[in-house]
Amino acid sequence: MTERDIPESWHPSRGRKPDEIGGFSRTQKFGEPDVSGVPATGSSNSVQQLTDNKTAAYPINSESEKNVGVSGQSKLPGWMKGWMGWALLLTLIPGGVAFMATAMLLKLPSAPNCPSIFWPLASASVRLHCAQLAATKQTVEDLLQAIALVRQLPPDHPLRGEIDRFVEQWSRDILKLADQSFQAGNLEEAIATARKIPQDVSAYKLVDEQIAKWEAIWTKAEGIYQEAEAELRERRWQSAFMVAAKLVRVDNKYWATTKYDQLNGIITLAKEDVDKLGTAERLAKSRVVDNLLEAIKLAQSIGQNSYLYQKAQELIPAYGRKMLDLAQAKMKQRDADTAIDIARQIPQITGIQAEVEDFIALADAQRSAWIGNIAGLESAITLAQDIDPSRPVYDKAQQLITQWQLEIEDVARLEKARTLASRGTIDDLTAAIAEAQMVPGSNPRSSEARQSINRWQAQIETIEDQPYLERAEQIAYLGDINSLQAAIAEASQIRPGRSLYPEARRRIRNWVGRIERIQDQPILAQARDLAQIGELTAAINTARPLASSGRSLAGEAQAAIDEWQGQIRARENWQQAKEIAQAGTPGALLQAIRLADQISNRSLLRMDANIAIDQWSQQILDIARSQGSSDIPRAIETARLVPRGSSTYNAAQDQIKLWQQLLNPEPIQQFQPSTISDEQ
Repeated sequence: MTERDIPESWHPSRGRKPDEIGGFSRTQKFGEPDVSGVPATGSSNSVQQLTDNKTAAYPINSESEKNVGVSGQSKLPGWMKGWMGWALLLTLIPGGVAFMATAMLLKLPSAPNCPSIFWPLASASVRLHCAQLAATKQTVEDLLQAIALVRQLPPDHPLRGEIDRFVEQWSRDILKLADQSFQAGNLEEAIATARKIPQDVSAYKLVDEQIAKWEAIWTKAEGIYQEAEAELRERRWQSAFMVAAKLVRVDNKYWATTKYDQLNGIITLAKEDVDKLGTAERLAKSRVVDNLLEAIKLAQSIGQNSYLYQKAQELIPAYGRKMLDLAQAKMKQRDADTAIDIARQIPQITGIQAEVEDFIALADAQRSAWIGNIAGLESAITLAQDIDPSRPVYDKAQQLITQWQLEIEDVARLEKARTLASRGTIDDLTAAIAEAQMVPGSNPRSSEARQSINRWQAQIETIEDQPYLERAEQIAYLGDINSLQAAIAEASQIRPGRSLYPEARRRIRNWVGRIERIQDQPILAQARDLAQIGELTAAINTARPLASSGRSLAGEAQAAIDEWQGQIRARENWQQAKEIAQAGTPGALLQAIRLADQISNRSLLRMDANIAIDQWSQQILDIARSQGSSDIPRAIETARLVPRGSSTYNAAQDQIKLWQQLLNPEPIQQFQPSTISDEQ
């Protein structure tokens, strides 16, 4: 054993001197008192020192001090001057020496002080004893120190068998401590700890085996974890949970508890995050500003540790752009205030703030331009000129500036034209049209100029054509055919394409309809008179030409014809039903009931039909009852013909139940007398 193998805390330089081994001097014999701190015998100073020590422990009284001479020699007491005193003294001394020797022989040596031992000279028993003390601490370093203390002893040492047994146990203890690190999730630390076991000890053969087992378990656990992660990425939650459950059966506490809980939490969180993103996407599809803001908040709430974090980060700017699209749509509708308000709500987290600022700057300028006057256009030009050339919207701003500069000229012409048109005369309106026509078709306000021209032209046409409609209305006031025809002729002078032409056509259609009703009303009245006296066929023939004419009363005539035809069918059905019912058989009665039930509720015959249906239903039930006296199954089939809704239906159903009970009676429970045992 080299000095390097000795525990640092036990190194001689940090303990006692080399001659102090095991708590006693190298020159000291086993059982001798420790006088290592006393100078060598024969020195007068040492004798005096011993005497002084004794005196300090046992003070001399005043009587004895008188016996001490000047020379330092004490005077002998009187009893020691005779031979009897010497004899007594010689008797006591050997006994005392024997007693002291026996006591020292029986005294056990004190335990060695391991940290202070000089190991190159330590015995095997001392090494084993100190190694056992170190091993009891059950730490890796102490167990390795214990092995180091005894492993250098020769193979033929008498204690070799016991030492090997202890080394084997201590090596296994180190493996147990390494396994604790492995179970705690520190694979590298566990391997490093196991590798510290000396290769020349017999237990080292277990190291590679144990490490291989750890690595296999670890690889299996990592595989399960990665498989669960793959299921997560595919959003197969149930499958991910099932894969994660395999970790519970892994022979490692760290994977079976900590990593399993961690993976479970990740799966649960991922599922919650999927629900959040699903809600966010549904909200975003609504294209409502508040919903888009809520969608951004939901996407923002996805944490960095989530598998959906990247997806959420991609959706946030997409939702911001949807809000910007809404703002641009409002601009197309010339609703600049709403557009700017939407753009200002777009959160900075969307990352499109520069685009938002450009949009707002340009929208503010357009809002001023849309005021429609010269001051608004000049303000718009000023705002657009403030846009920096480095911005993406700079070119569009320059185009708008050019457009607005042209519009200023057009606005001046249109304002003059509006002033002329406001007077409302044909000449003023004509002059306003001429002024507006000076706006070139390629200019920005050409569309507005064209709309104004069309409006003023319509005003001129209205002024010119209104007298025709007013005269036609006065002529039609009398309401006779001649007056109505004259009114139609007056209104027809208005040409197609003129502003009042649609109104003229509407009035002409109204007057034509009045003429047709005046002409056709007598024919329809004649048909109704015929129907009133029961001549339904003649009434239908009279009204049919009107129904197919396409004139004003065609629809009314057709409705009357449909009603009269229904009455004819009702009569026919009623007559046929009565004739069939006369046969009196269940089948005939049922057919009669069905024909009678086809009569419309609006027909006058419906009351008679209802009465007949109830009577014929009762006849069917009576026939069934008469059959029941001889043929119950046949009676049941007959009773089932009674129609639902008739007054006899419930009675027929009760009778059927009664017959079915007779055919299928419930079994009678026979009395079972209790058996009496033979013993009774």
